[in-house]
Amino acid sequence: MSTVSLYHPTVARLTYRGLLGRRRAVVLFALPALLLVLSAAVRAFTGADDDTAVNVLGGFALATMVPLVGVVAGTGAIGPEIDDGSVVYLLAKPVPRTTVVLTKLVVAIGVSIAFTALPTLLAGFLLNGNSQQIAVAYAAAAAAASVAYSALFLLLGVVTRHAVVAGLVYALVWESLFGNLIPGARTLSVQQWALSLAQRIGADGVITSDVRLPVAVTLLAVVTVAATTYAVHRMKSLTLAGEE
Repeated sequence: MSTVSLYHPTVARLTYRGLLGRRRAVVLFALPALLLVLSAAVRAFTGADDDTAVNVLGGFALATMVPLVGVVAGTGAIGPEIDDGSVVYLLAKPVPRTTVVLTKLVVAIGVSIAFTALPTLLAGFLLNGNSQQIAVAYAAAAAAASVAYSALFLLLGVVTRHAVVAGLVYALVWESLFGNLIPGARTLSVQQWALSLAQRIGADGVITSDVRLPVAVTLLAVVTVAATTYAVHRMKSLTLAGEE
């Protein structure tokens, strides 16, 4: 399959319009705005402090904002079309279903990175001026996590009509709660895998992760590819008659 056939501009345009022109856009804009306001307030009250920057970027940006944006972008890229039945018209077009899924994944990743990595970078500069590469480290981690989250939550959008609820449970319960409190669960957390990248980029000892970088990169890649592959498989199994 050629590279061109893996991306369809019209599908991408419609997906962008659906993500940024509905109520989901409120969440997409609100979370980064909250991070920036919080970072500015913290800097004003406490001054530039590396530990504070790590706490804000790790505790709010990476642990909360990134997975929530991933839920919105990943499930919103395809879930609503399946829920309301409009996917029938998309699948009736002469566009391979693999192309549909991959195009929507590209859009979800692009939106997720734009609304997580860039705000995280700006917040890091607000908090401590990128001292010890903390801003760049967390921005890179946010981008890496956004890729995996987009694939995971896009898959949820394909396999269940309750994708948003399932995504929120995963993001808030598993990643934010269990992933931070239970040592064994941390090794199975996208957040921890992304933190491993941040640890490598940041100064020694500033950022810590429970997963070694080679393992983290491998797991991020495996989860992304596996989720995307299964989403393509499920889309191919959909029949127009079943969706009507």
